[in-house]
Amino acid sequence: MTKLPLTLYLAAPRGFCAGVDRAIKIVEMALEKWGAPVYVRHEIVHNKFVVDGLRDKGAVFVEELSECPDDRPVIFSAHGVPKSVPSAAQARNMIYVDATCPLVSKVHIEAQRHADAGLQIIMIGHAGHPETVGTMGQLPDGDVLLVETPADVAQVAVRDEGRLAYVTQTTLSVDDTADIVAALQARFPAIIGPHKEDICYATTNRQEAVKAMAPKCDAMLVVGAPNSSNSKRLVEVGARAGCAYAQLVQRADDIDWRALDGIGSIGITAGASAPEVLINEVIDAFKARYDVTTELVETAQENVEFKVPRVLRQPA
Repeated sequence: MTKLPLTLYLAAPRGFCAGVDRAIKIVEMALEKWGAPVYVRHEIVHNKFVVDGLRDKGAVFVEELSECPDDRPVIFSAHGVPKSVPSAAQARNMIYVDATCPLVSKVHIEAQRHADAGLQIIMIGHAGHPETVGTMGQLPDGDVLLVETPADVAQVAVRDEGRLAYVTQTTLSVDDTADIVAALQARFPAIIGPHKEDICYATTNRQEAVKAMAPKCDAMLVVGAPNSSNSKRLVEVGARAGCAYAQLVQRADDIDWRALDGIGSIGITAGASAPEVLINEVIDAFKARYDVTTELVETAQENVEFKVPRVLRQPA
């Protein structure tokens, strides 16, 4: 049977960012240094394939520090943790390694600096997301107020309208966040923003590539996990940029082939915690069904690298 032709647009950048790469490396190096088991509080990154692979090597994933024994190392996820977590680990004399992405740590430091200057913080983020919980947990209850939409800005009750600053989750939609920032600035003209945008370079770059790719495509697939904020934002950005069908898939088995019937072009990208092996699996699934011509849509090049903590570079 003759395969139908299909143009496959591949977004670049896509997939792993430097913070995810570093976090995975931290777990692998901890297992090499201390042996199994090594405990990890929360998924190290939001990707089942990655987490399952590390579990097979001896990592034990838990939700709370209370589930960890005192005598084994524990790693905090790339999303960051409230200050209370390392404090509790210290109180128990535990060995712990913080795999918080340095760009998330930057937001934590920023929030603390504003609080030290007597400002109340408004955080733009998603309620319940580990990164939001971790950032809000840098300061005492009530010092950080959360807004998710421009409508929330109208309702937020602050201590002093003249003494405010805002920070954001690093994995948000650039366009949606701009709308919320505009609402904050309209209501609180004196509000102070970050020196450099909090949304990380990887999130911004992946969204820009999707915006460039989406108008060319009949459909678009984002390889990523359903609990990955940056992956879900890529789906939304693709739909908003003009792609009629944009879907999130964890891997090739999740592709809804009936929904793609009759397409002549497909765009493929991946969230920052999706490994290249899963992207290739999806590409191979299309090559098995179609006569594929691949075109790269590159909007930026990334060469960022973050060092692992010193404790892992020292001999045991």
